[in-house]
Amino acid sequence: MAVSLVILTDPGDARTRRELTVAAGTSILKAAHDGGVDVTATCGGRGRCTSCRVKFVEGTIPPPTIMDEIQLGDDLVREGYRLSCQCTVTEPITVQVAPPLEERAFQILGAGPGVGGLGVRIDAGIAKELVKVSLPREEHHQTSDLEQLAAAVGVAPESVGPSVLVGLPQALRDDPAGVTVTTFTSGSTSGGAAAGAGRTVVAVERGDTTAMKFGLAIDVGTTSVVTTLIELESGEQLASVSSLNPQAVFGGDLMSRIAFAQFNPINLRKLHTRIVGLLNQHVAEVCRASGVLPKWIYKAVVVGNTCMHHLLLGIDPSHVGLAPYAPVMRHAAVLPARELLLKIAPEARVCLLPLVAGFVGADAVAVALATRLADSPALRVAVDIGTNGEVLLGSRERLFACSAPAGPALEGAQIRHGMRGAQGAVDRVTIDADVRVHTIGETPALGICGSGLIDLLAGLLDAGVIDWTGLIRVEARDSLPPALRDRVAMRGEERVFTVLRPGEAGARAEIVLTQDDVRQVQLAKGAIASGIAMLLHVAAVPLVRVEELMLAGGFGNYLSIASAIRIGLIPALPLSRVRYVGNAASLGAQLCLLSEAERARADAIASRIEHVSLAAHPDFEQIFVDAMNFPRD
Repeated sequence: MAVSLVILTDPGDARTRRELTVAAGTSILKAAHDGGVDVTATCGGRGRCTSCRVKFVEGTIPPPTIMDEIQLGDDLVREGYRLSCQCTVTEPITVQVAPPLEERAFQILGAGPGVGGLGVRIDAGIAKELVKVSLPREEHHQTSDLEQLAAAVGVAPESVGPSVLVGLPQALRDDPAGVTVTTFTSGSTSGGAAAGAGRTVVAVERGDTTAMKFGLAIDVGTTSVVTTLIELESGEQLASVSSLNPQAVFGGDLMSRIAFAQFNPINLRKLHTRIVGLLNQHVAEVCRASGVLPKWIYKAVVVGNTCMHHLLLGIDPSHVGLAPYAPVMRHAAVLPARELLLKIAPEARVCLLPLVAGFVGADAVAVALATRLADSPALRVAVDIGTNGEVLLGSRERLFACSAPAGPALEGAQIRHGMRGAQGAVDRVTIDADVRVHTIGETPALGICGSGLIDLLAGLLDAGVIDWTGLIRVEARDSLPPALRDRVAMRGEERVFTVLRPGEAGARAEIVLTQDDVRQVQLAKGAIASGIAMLLHVAAVPLVRVEELMLAGGFGNYLSIASAIRIGLIPALPLSRVRYVGNAASLGAQLCLLSEAERARADAIASRIEHVSLAAHPDFEQIFVDAMNFPRD
């Protein structure tokens, strides 16, 4: 039976009204996605967050499910809100998509300062030369435009990309001075035929364009995507743009996205087209900002975790999400841009770095390359803290890596009043006799982001509001200073700490930390901390031997190191031995863009990394449980 579903995304704008006809029993969330309405489902539609909530405007409001009651609370349930992933359409209804937090001016870590200080010899593999081609002049001369071009350049005709042929006749005849031929010579020594050595002609242009050589370094993260345009002779960054990954509509973490795509070609295509569409937007933005034409971009290097890598290529990641979590491919690959529908030079080489194993992908290889982890005589740790966190440990002797999936909690998801690091987010907290906060942009508080959560928990631990197990100590509130005591309460069966009351720090509504919020952060920080502890355990080295811990990635570079140590997110090293290294994955991509020798080195590093599967190790369960707790001191 078909049922009418009306979805309002902006009640004040009739153009946003969508009328859908759906099969009875379909969830509102699925019906919305199938109908092209973006309803965010951070948890992947499992009823574990509030991002997909809708308000019933017309029709019978269904009884709340247990997940509605847990996630939304009594007040929102009474007002007619339900989780769209939990509600099925059984009769004609009209629902309004709940407005998301007014998240603007996102705090996304950009590409960083570039490769200038690393002493890399620039050789991107892209060469341009002005060539005079002798055209066929007599009918009996058995030759072709392609053969004459190949002979002039010194390559085999088969090395000329097929899309070059489309404009070749006109280009050869338009300018008597000659044509500019762009070639790519791979320096990668592995990756099979896809990344094979030899010169490939990637473009032929009329006139002299030899001065125009550009490339892209692209970091596709689970939460954010950073694209940088670089001049390939000087290594200068000309423009950089960053955005939230639009795939997050279908799930905030990797397993949610894999579940969405699992054995479903239509959903896989949605995820694939979302990321390709965003990359083409990025190309347009960096070209507009720099004045560079897209046809002058001849090389791109892409890094990302295993799932992001597969989705970009349109590969079904279903088996990556099932034991033994094997990727479909691991080797380095070089593809023409036209195969990815990337709107740069059609035959531009798109280079994907190799994967390691499981969820440890090309981004981890790029971090190892950028931090020179494999060259160091000292034992060092690199931690890329994010939705899909990764930990690397090693020196020039041995390298270990593991995936440490923190999930989206540190990005503000699955937290009652959590939000991403955007304008209005509480990003710093100090606690003495009362709570003091700072917001991004110093604007009225809208919610609390990951760095603020870590500061808050560190302060609550020191103040005695929560104990080492993470329990909000309602029973001990009388021992607290009056201002803090009044913020600790039981609401029904829920323990809460009021971070801000309406009016405080400009907050329009109350912002609270719930007991479940604390548990979500404990799970997230436990994943990262246990990853570090597990690598040390497998390598059989004590913490004192670690000479440096490097924090990489967007989230890692905004948190307070002292607070991270206090809650046990990272081990208790001296502050002088912990440092921020910026967007190391992007820097690794830039290195491989500008130097084919560095790209070959990335292959060698990937082959050296020993992957540690946390869940399969017999000691992991106890290490993870210990890592979830807070330090007792």
